[in-house]
Amino acid sequence: MKRVILGLAMTTALAACDSAGGGRLMQDSALPFGAPEFSKYESGEYEAAFMAAFEQQKAEIDSIANITEAPTFDNTIGALEQSGKLLSKVSGIFFNLNETDADEVMKETEKKIMPLMTEHGAYMTMNEKLFERIKQVYDNKAQMNLTREQEMVLDKYYRKFVRGGALLSSEDKKKFMEIEKELSMASIQFGDNSLAETNAFELHITNEKDLAGLPEGSVQAAKEEAQNRGKDGWVFTLQKPSWTPFMQYAENRDLRKQMYLGYINRGDNNNANDNKALIAKILKLRQEKAKLFGFNSFADYQLEDKMAGTPKAAYDLLMTIWNAALPKAKEEAAELQKMIDEEGGNFKLEAWDWWYYTEKLRQKKYALNENELKPYFSLDNVRKGSFMVANKLFGVNFKEVEGIDIYHPEVKVFEVTDTDSSHLALFYTDYFPRATKRAGAWMNNIVEATNVAGENQRPMIVNVCNFTRPAGNTPSLLNIDETRTLFHEFGHALHGMLTMAKYPSVNGTNVARDFVELPSQIMEHWAIEPEVLKMYAHHYETGDTIPDELIAKMQAAGSFNSGFETVELVAAALLDMEFHMVEDYSNFDAAAFEKSVAEKIGLIPQITFRYRGPFFNHVFSGGYAVGYYSYLWAEVLDADGYEAFKEKGVFDKETGMSFRKNILEMGGSEEPMELYRRFRGAEPNPQALLKNRGLID
Repeated sequence: MKRVILGLAMTTALAACDSAGGGRLMQDSALPFGAPEFSKYESGEYEAAFMAAFEQQKAEIDSIANITEAPTFDNTIGALEQSGKLLSKVSGIFFNLNETDADEVMKETEKKIMPLMTEHGAYMTMNEKLFERIKQVYDNKAQMNLTREQEMVLDKYYRKFVRGGALLSSEDKKKFMEIEKELSMASIQFGDNSLAETNAFELHITNEKDLAGLPEGSVQAAKEEAQNRGKDGWVFTLQKPSWTPFMQYAENRDLRKQMYLGYINRGDNNNANDNKALIAKILKLRQEKAKLFGFNSFADYQLEDKMAGTPKAAYDLLMTIWNAALPKAKEEAAELQKMIDEEGGNFKLEAWDWWYYTEKLRQKKYALNENELKPYFSLDNVRKGSFMVANKLFGVNFKEVEGIDIYHPEVKVFEVTDTDSSHLALFYTDYFPRATKRAGAWMNNIVEATNVAGENQRPMIVNVCNFTRPAGNTPSLLNIDETRTLFHEFGHALHGMLTMAKYPSVNGTNVARDFVELPSQIMEHWAIEPEVLKMYAHHYETGDTIPDELIAKMQAAGSFNSGFETVELVAAALLDMEFHMVEDYSNFDAAAFEKSVAEKIGLIPQITFRYRGPFFNHVFSGGYAVGYYSYLWAEVLDADGYEAFKEKGVFDKETGMSFRKNILEMGGSEEPMELYRRFRGAEPNPQALLKNRGLID
């Protein structure tokens, strides 16, 4: 996931600034590459730093708006791209820490800052004199001899200003500002509630018999968690490294049910952290916003500038996949029920049984036990594997560096260099769960790249995940899903680190939401390629390479359970779309609506949405509103694109460098489909997705 936390006013270029207030945040870093000096920043400094940064960029905006010379790309758009250095710096540091390692002071600062951030964005986009200059450049762009990248930057600014209220009446501008402020606060509250719900649940086991079936590593981790909480016995949590193996292996069905319900009912417990009312509020506000701009629904508004273009195009793709996946999921459910019956189980398959019996069936059909695999997938080896793939495909190198400040002891930092040893980026990794970190996995820019007006700032990127922790003397051992996740987020990181776009607003991952997942998802393919596994999958104790027989079992089971996996993913994407296609939210009941969507699409009771509304952070606090479909839209591209590598060899250097030059380096400097066609030589074939998921031969 590419975490979306910054708007236009905060993704602008870096330029010279004066120091005033905000402590060390206002000063230049003394570290190599200008890396942030995290250990020197105090939580109480951020508010003052933000205030100074707002004032600085306001002065820059005023200066640009009041230029007496005729508007040109350089003196208007280029100047905006160079404004806001301090705001970019403070935002990049603050919002990353706020997602991963925030204290109460930072949480309170966020609540104070977000409404001011909205006001600051409006100060730019509703500045009539500034917009008039942008409009003149936009209206006369055909005579300005712009590069393709400059055209894209100009178009992006024009759309942002229009969508930021520049053409609204004075009354509607006021309404827009009120809506944006309310939305920002509601989104913060939604995320805070989700985190509190995740942290509040624990399954405390004191009877060793209740651990039956669980792998040793899972038991050891639960024992350490209990000790950390000052308790005897074992504690299991809703963090995926704890929750997933419990659902897969715990023989105690009642306890599996407790864990399952604890997970899917987050934000839906009618307590102080309940998110149902917030869903209704957010959806109503978004609809009001869409109406201000003349759209029938927020889905129409949101997709107008994406690759899909319309809700119908996105919905049609989802239903094509749904209609192929649902019958397969029903077949899988019948097969699991048959196993239950054969074992003498006197019960119907329920959602909390799926993982457990799927794992048993996997072992029965393929003699494949995930615990056999995990010793070959230590975190360090998987990370090295991702680096080796990037080196072979794109010619880049990674070296862990000392002397770069980190914000948490578990963070590691790597310098990324090109084939000629020139510096490309700093890459931070933060891989383990903690109470201060949001659930999930994502990539952020800590420092954005820019190459405007002679300044060549290379990016600083972070991958944040929640993987299985080391337990006792055993290192962090990843399951296959976690392994794919590491490669996925690394793909986002490569997109950010290898950018060669000149202007910040179109570099790296600053692309259409339904294009941004292409680099991340295509990288997942290499994670389980036999040729790649031989490179990095080594037993953490013996150093032995993963045996061919295990690889063969993995390949044979490649599309096993794909009906379930696809259905829960597509169901969530459809729920997101349905939430936002409504045109009237009077008396809206989030729980009833979610149930009606499940009935409409025919979701079987043994499977629920991957993300139910009350904890759908992607959509209600993470920037993916009407965007969860993008994982599947991009999968059409990544599945088809990976075929290019399979045709010539998964490490074909020419194909790899073509992907680097045409996709990773280009960012949003050209239209995404133009870039894809240049790489692939043709339009993507949607059948590749169904084939990739094992839904068709």
